[in-house]
Amino acid sequence: MPVDRRLELRPLLPPLIEAGLINGDIAQRLANLPTDPDRHPLECIAAEGPCLETLTQWLARHAGQPYLRIDPLKIEVAKVVPLMSYAFAQRHAILAVAVDAQTVTVASAQPYVTRWEAGLAQVLKRSIKRVVANPQDIARCIGEFYRLAKSVNGAEQKAVAPGQSDLLNLGASDQEPDANDAHIVNIVDWLLQYAFGQRASDIHVEPCREQGRVRFRIDGLLHDVYQFPPQVTMAVVSRLKSLGRMNVAEKRKPQDGRVKTKSPAGAEVELRLSTLPTAFGEKLVMRIFDPQVLLKDFDQLGVFRGEQQPWRAMNSQTSGIILVTGPTGSGKTSTLYTTLKQLASREVNLCTVEDPIEMVEPAFNQMQVQHSIDLTFARGIRALLRQDPDIIMIGEIRDQETAEMAIQAALTGHLVLSTLHTNDAPGAISRLQELGIAHYLIKATLLGVMAQRLVRLLCPDCKRVAGDAHEAIGCAQCRHSGYQGRAGVYEIMTVDEDLKALITPGADVQALRRTAIARGMCSLRMAGLQKVKAGLTTVAEVLRVTPGDSDTNPLSVGR
Repeated sequence: MPVDRRLELRPLLPPLIEAGLINGDIAQRLANLPTDPDRHPLECIAAEGPCLETLTQWLARHAGQPYLRIDPLKIEVAKVVPLMSYAFAQRHAILAVAVDAQTVTVASAQPYVTRWEAGLAQVLKRSIKRVVANPQDIARCIGEFYRLAKSVNGAEQKAVAPGQSDLLNLGASDQEPDANDAHIVNIVDWLLQYAFGQRASDIHVEPCREQGRVRFRIDGLLHDVYQFPPQVTMAVVSRLKSLGRMNVAEKRKPQDGRVKTKSPAGAEVELRLSTLPTAFGEKLVMRIFDPQVLLKDFDQLGVFRGEQQPWRAMNSQTSGIILVTGPTGSGKTSTLYTTLKQLASREVNLCTVEDPIEMVEPAFNQMQVQHSIDLTFARGIRALLRQDPDIIMIGEIRDQETAEMAIQAALTGHLVLSTLHTNDAPGAISRLQELGIAHYLIKATLLGVMAQRLVRLLCPDCKRVAGDAHEAIGCAQCRHSGYQGRAGVYEIMTVDEDLKALITPGADVQALRRTAIARGMCSLRMAGLQKVKAGLTTVAEVLRVTPGDSDTNPLSVGR
């Protein structure tokens, strides 16, 4: 049986010098350091400059074991945590990261320590596959995973009393975990902190028959994070509803709320909460708003310089309607708030009516729609018109009454900005007509339309040139997706005299598209291809998010 050998600082220095990761001066300083038994040797070396992740990769090669960068989103925490106790994991500084019927994959930063392997394999009745991982990641995940599992188990034990049937839990209303229970508080705190750390834009808490699940939306795609017992899921939703000042007792109808908190870095973060009654309980979605969005300019949002000029020209008008269109989650709010932030000054009265208020901004006068007291968009606009506004932002035009009030506001000398759910910019005209707005009113008031989508950006660490474009490769930094972060692609249509001539009853949208493109409009597909040429994204990503429903946005685009 091989003798265990823990890594020590001084024996590691010569091979690291040979590998070119440190020089002689650093090695000399490290050799004079006192021995710290509570600190991994690689952490001591990393303190002198080398990247800890690079050192870990070197150690894996040196020891002849596979390297693993721990991605918590790829670990099924509920499955791996029960495989060993917290005390065992902490004592040996090991973490189970994957499990199947035959094998358990265990991450360690001590590749030459083997005394725990035989006992663990015997207990689990599975073979052990070893990988080398960052010692800091292992320590952090051990703390987070086991603390979360303890809170979930504690909440579950409170929820189900011994001897009760899980199927029919009669009289168990007092047995459900309290929303203010310490375990539930810990779970919610972990959930929020984890979401901030993973750059999530949305948190989904979804009740199901057997297990409730939590998912994060990161860069536009949903990732499974954790599964909770049904009772715990309900308690987590109740806790979040309580934080959002929502009616905890009301579970039959949708509700909206908001929470303001701080990220681990200390920055203020605003959360918008929305609940929806489902067959198995309330589903809750939290949209995470970064206040830094308000500080972003158009360059940071992904608007090219050539696209900014027509957009600024529209916004410089004193009256008329400007529309931003796109599906949910396409960045309309960020575009509108960035625009309003630039328009807001001491010389103008800028008012908004929203449902709900997306981000609270002191420079605006913001009003929230409240259907419970019959304060609708239309009634809100009517009230705003008596407040001597210069610029009005309407959260969404979704019915005829709101559209008519927006038209009236524009006709009486106000600049109106709003959102509309359409596939592209020319489609906004037919949508307004479907809502019952007469063509001559659209001609008189509509200044322009911006349609937008969000495309994932290529990871700067692993993107590779492929012909005239770049391709997504995938690395540890981007979770092997090849993409990191998102930016907008924009289709900006200015309503000039040529387009106005085509706005007739039952206007031909295809004719509008062709004329707009002839007048200089860049379609969503073509705007996406410009980002491909700039090396920011891929053709596949552009084709995924942009519509291909017309001759101006063909289904297949050559490079």
